[in-house]
Parts: sequence; structure tokens; C-alpha cells
Amino acid sequence: MPKKKTFFICQNCGYESRGWLGKCPGCSQWNTFTEEIQQPAGKKSRDAVLSDVKLVNINDVQIEKEDRYKTGIKEMDRVLGGGIVKGSLILVGGDPGIGKSTLILQICDKIKENPKIIYISGEESIKQIKIRADRLGVSNSNLLMVSETNFNIVQSLCEREKPNLLIVDSIQTMFNEELSAAPGSISQVRDITAGLMRIAKSMNIAIIIVGHVTKEGSIAGPRVLEHMVDTVLYFEGERHLSYRILRAVKNRFGSTNEIGIFEMKDVGLVEVDNPSKIMISGRPENVPGSVVVSSLEGTRPMLIEIQALVCPTSFGMPRRMATGVDYNRITLLMAVLEKRVGMQLHNFDAYVNVAGGLKIDEPACDLGIVTAIASSFRNVPVDINTVLIGEVGLTGEVRAVNQVDKRVMEAMRIGFKRCIVPLGNVEVIKNMKEVNNIDIVGVGNVQEALGIALQ
Repeated sequence: MPKKKTFFICQNCGYESRGWLGKCPGCSQWNTFTEEIQQPAGKKSRDAVLSDVKLVNINDVQIEKEDRYKTGIKEMDRVLGGGIVKGSLILVGGDPGIGKSTLILQICDKIKENPKIIYISGEESIKQIKIRADRLGVSNSNLLMVSETNFNIVQSLCEREKPNLLIVDSIQTMFNEELSAAPGSISQVRDITAGLMRIAKSMNIAIIIVGHVTKEGSIAGPRVLEHMVDTVLYFEGERHLSYRILRAVKNRFGSTNEIGIFEMKDVGLVEVDNPSKIMISGRPENVPGSVVVSSLEGTRPMLIEIQALVCPTSFGMPRRMATGVDYNRITLLMAVLEKRVGMQLHNFDAYVNVAGGLKIDEPACDLGIVTAIASSFRNVPVDINTVLIGEVGLTGEVRAVNQVDKRVMEAMRIGFKRCIVPLGNVEVIKNMKEVNNIDIVGVGNVQEALGIALQ
């Protein structure tokens, strides 16, 4: 009989140690090690394993035309790259109460082709799910529900019922009775995810698993969990706000960094068809520090309002705060303003915010951030019909950005009259036949851009 081995595993990052450690060498967190017993599997015959392996020539593989399930929700299909791929493993994460279970129930009701669905809940009873389903108007006769946390029973259930779509809510509540670790621990989450992946690939069952997130906003469990699945979706947004953003951070069957925007209402999550209009709605007119930029989220151009507030500091060291943008990027751009434009910002506090709760990280918004800070510092408003696009370098130059045609078309569709872009993109825009009723202004550096935007 193989001997049982005792390991101490960090519940934050999955680092393994033979002895208990106060501080994890992997993630530098304190008191995160728990003791777990690992029992090695018995030896198997090599011939028995190899007898089941068959090699297939890549040219002989046949792909079905209908290899995806359309969810019936356009925003969800956009994020997934066209629908749920058969035999894929999808991980959905987000803060508690943000709408993960609500969205999945809506998918169960609106999904096309009427596949056989099994909904396994480890957190709620069948009656509790029924109450939410009645509120959302879910009445799919192909939806079967069970409240279960034992993974061995779930595996047997899949072999018997052979569903087309399996939903596990949530992965942290499931446990494998062959492991001594507690449900939700690193060993349990990793083992059950590997088991679900085997079910998905061997039985061609599409599986959606819901995962809890840590206080840092990442999926609870080891990072290897995200590498095991095919698609990782994150729900973003504040609970007290009505808008939710579904972002794909990994997708083997579609574009990454694609987003879908929803609004939480009494009937559930409703798609937002015109996110640009929503993001800039309620924008004040002729107020310093307010600028509209054109950002690209995946393949979707969006107009976003960036707000900045610059005021004299009351302390010896000025304060910098950023919401929705990278703090280090704000510090860098303010250094460019001080060095290249001559703005003395070292005695001023600076606060930068992205309206609507969206998070942006692309460099094409640099020019808008710089203009918003300069507008608040000089107390000069930016024309309400102006959109700014461009990346700012350390020497103060405004660099060209990709897919500028989509950004300008979105600004023109919403009704903006002027677009300040890098000089390197002006030639591309002038060759576009669709561009009309909008003034394209090319700039080469930050000082030139501020002279046009703040006049």
C-alpha cells in the first residue's frame, strides 16, 4: 500500500511545503498554510493505458458547423466569441451578489437549440433557485436542477444523464470524498476542476463553473485554475451601481479582453445596446477636468468620460489617486506635464476617475488623461463636442494608436464634432470615405494638443 504523505499548502497561491511556514515564499502572505493529506494513486499497467490511446491525423479531423450553442444573449455571445463551444470549460468569476447566478439562469432559459441542461447548486436549495427563476421568468423544460456538493455523485450523474450543458455553482462548494482536504481548499478546487475538464473533453459536454473571488478581485484558488479552463470571464462593477461589465480575460475560442455590458433590473440583467451613450450620459457641460476619450475594448469602440480634479495640497507631500486607471500611469503622465509642458504640479493633489465604473488600461487614453489634468489645473473647460485619442510618450510626443478608424466612427455616430488624434493617424482617417461632419485635428506633441483642446 502506498504511504500517505502530509503536505502544507498555501490557500492563497497553492505553494506546497513539507513543513508549516508562517510566511509563504510564493505570495508573501502570512498564516495561509493548512495541512492536507495526499494519498498517491495505485500503480496502473502501462499497456492498459496505451491501449486506449489513438492518434489522429490533423487532416482527418472533422469539425461540425454547429459547434456552438447560441446563448440568446448578444452581449454574452460577443464575449464568448460567438457562443458556448461544445465540450468547453468556462469559468465565471465575480464579487458576491454581482449577478453571476442570475446571468447563468437567463442563459439556461434563452439558449438556442434546446440542449439538455443540468444545473448543480452547492449553495442554494432547489426551492431557492425556483424563486429566482420565477422572478426572471425562466421556464425551460430542458433545465434539470439538483442541489449537490459531492463531486463523485456529479460525475456519475453526467455519465447517466449525458447532458449537453452542465452548470456548477460554485466550484468552491464541491468536494471529492477521496481527498481529506476541506471543500474550497486548494487541493479540492484543483482536483475537481481537473475532473470537470476530463468530463467536458471525453463526453463533449459544455461546462460552466462559477468561482468566488478574493478581496483582490482574482479567482479564489491557485492561478493554475485559470490555466486549466478554456475561458475565463470576470464580472466587474459596483454592487450599488446598476451597470455590470462581463470581461473575457482568457478565451481559447475567441478574442480576449472582449467585454459585454449589462444593466441590472428587476427582470434580471438586460443588455446595453449603446454603451458609449450610457458611459457619457449625465456629463456636465463646460466644467474643467471633464474629457471624453475613445477606448477600444476588444473589438468594440467605446466613448468614456475621464474626470480629473487638481487642487492645492494641504500636506507636505501631494496626494495622487486613480479610480479606473493605473495609478503608476497617472504619475508618469503628470511627470510629462511638469517636464515637457512646464506645469508645476508638485504642490497639487490630483484625483483621476473614469466615470461609470469602467476600468481602462490601454495607452490610447493617455492624451485624454493629460488633457483632463491640465484642464482642471488651468481651470479651462474642454469643448463638449471634442474627443481625444492618442498615446503619450515620455518625451511629450503623441504616438499613433491602432484601429483609429473604429474609434473615430464611434465618435461620429454619437454626434461629436471634433476629434484630436495623433499626426500618424491622420492619413488613415482622411482615406476613410465614411468620415463626414467631424473635424479631424492632428497633433504631434502634448503641448500642441493642449493648445488646441484648451483654447
